[in-house]
Amino acid sequence: GLGRVGNPQCLINEHKFPVSASFNPNFYIAEIPCMRLSDGRLKKIIKNAGQAAADAQVCGLDGVYLHGHEGYLLEQLTNPAFNRRSLGRYANWQQFGIDLVADIRRRVGPHYPIMYRIDLSLALNETYGEARMKAEKSLRKFTNGRTMADTLEYMANLVKAGVDMFDVDLGCYDNWWLPHPPEGMPAGCFLDVSKVAKDYFREKEILSNAGFEVPIVAVGKLGYPDIAEQSLRDGMCDMVMLGRPLLADPEWCNKAFRGDVEQIRPCIGCQEGCINEFVEGGHPQCAVNARTGFEDVFPAIPPQTLEKKKICVVGAGPAGVNLALTAWRRGHTVELLEATDQIGGKVVAGCVPKIKFDIENYLAYLRSTVKEADGKPGFTLRLNTVASPAWIQEQGYDAVVFAIGTQAATPRFSGAENMRTLQATELLSKPALLEGVKKVTVIGGGVVGCEVAYWLAYEKNCQVTVAEMLPYFMDGACTANRGYLLYYLEKAGVKLYNLAKVKGFEDGKVKMWVSTSKSKPDPYNAWQPILPKNIENPLAKKPGPEGQDLEVEADLVVYAMGGRPDDGLFFAAQKLRVAPELYNIGDSFSSGRVLEATRAAYHLACKI
Repeated sequence: GLGRVGNPQCLINEHKFPVSASFNPNFYIAEIPCMRLSDGRLKKIIKNAGQAAADAQVCGLDGVYLHGHEGYLLEQLTNPAFNRRSLGRYANWQQFGIDLVADIRRRVGPHYPIMYRIDLSLALNETYGEARMKAEKSLRKFTNGRTMADTLEYMANLVKAGVDMFDVDLGCYDNWWLPHPPEGMPAGCFLDVSKVAKDYFREKEILSNAGFEVPIVAVGKLGYPDIAEQSLRDGMCDMVMLGRPLLADPEWCNKAFRGDVEQIRPCIGCQEGCINEFVEGGHPQCAVNARTGFEDVFPAIPPQTLEKKKICVVGAGPAGVNLALTAWRRGHTVELLEATDQIGGKVVAGCVPKIKFDIENYLAYLRSTVKEADGKPGFTLRLNTVASPAWIQEQGYDAVVFAIGTQAATPRFSGAENMRTLQATELLSKPALLEGVKKVTVIGGGVVGCEVAYWLAYEKNCQVTVAEMLPYFMDGACTANRGYLLYYLEKAGVKLYNLAKVKGFEDGKVKMWVSTSKSKPDPYNAWQPILPKNIENPLAKKPGPEGQDLEVEADLVVYAMGGRPDDGLFFAAQKLRVAPELYNIGDSFSSGRVLEATRAAYHLACKI
């Protein structure tokens, strides 16, 4: 069950309050309280869960996996941060979990595996500190969470009740980047946590019901075969569990076993397809694997074409590379053209910050796969090739696909001629341009703007200010990724101004108007999500018109305001009718993310 982290529209649409262990605030709309589940209802939940486990066993499933971490309903009942009951059987925060496991074990017998997922700590106090935990309405009730020692004792009691093995991590929805580590968090980020649990059971000589050491499973960005294998060799855990890496490449295990590590398509940690899509009510998928979630539509091996064509792909970013490779594998003759001296498109600049090592691995994968294909019959890569409509027409292609990307938006501000300004991608491509720069203002608080601000603050030791005209920074990004960056931007002292309008530049200063409304969202709020567009908060207060003028000193202004599709070549080629078939995909069709670029490329490549 979800409890307090479920969709609050059950109240808005059905007039039913969400439920929890105690009167906890709903995660998405903190003004909505959760009703306390009675002991009678909890006993019914246990009975139903036990029956479901027995049904699963009869149906031939291999075991039971209890999701007791991250602040879901099971943890709400088994963590004193959420379970503040003072009366009844389940005032003991361990009791519900013990009763649940005992009932399942009674029904399925002694030899059916039961695995329990648990966080050793919510880490809320460690994340936000005592002052913020007491000040924030949505956090102040959760200060008394399980300690690691409490959790380990509880795990020992769960073993007595019938649990066979655990996988362990940290965190909950209110610091969502911990249980869902995004790009930027280190690989193997919870290995020390799994080692704590493993050492505890070994030192206490606690054995499973089968008479063996209790297996501890490690999780958390272990899609790197070398780190995963080393964690086993070093005794950090007994098993490694993968989630998102298998969405990116279902053949991960087979490729790692064969030693074909460079052929593994890596997860980039964006969480746009796997997490954000279903949070917003969409279809779970993957930014780098267009087949994920659509295996019934697209076969594992794309069918060979019945009509072989000579195809030109203009632009070697993620969209161009994925289309070129897929079309070639289907039997077409493909020429991949790139105007620069390297493939990758905007990804090349995007992987400059150290926290973007996941996307850097993806870039290496793209380059490796293109290198392997280049020179083989039917595939040609042409770098440093600027294609004109006339040149394309002379080549006699059957189809031309344009995947050129975007043109960065350059706003017009008064005084811009007297202020040093750069585009974010330009600065990332040429970090030497920062020489002598100490104070930087970033205009645009989307994903790119916040990542550049992080890079400037942590790697370049700059004083950074970010101005964003919308109420929220990184609007549209996954809650985990957004919270992670905002949390560390605040720790670095980066000044964030939302609902800010830049007026212009004068005397080495950025002049802006900033909102001072009391109902303006906290720009550093990492503990609450931005509501999906399909969910309305009728209790939200709209920011008022109050505001003031502000001047910020700057040695450099960085534009991170998005861009528009670079579609000029496509329309020129269309006008000349340079080939029977013309297509425009990726950012040159509509500015988007790797997710949209990969999906559009694969879908077209399977049809062309």
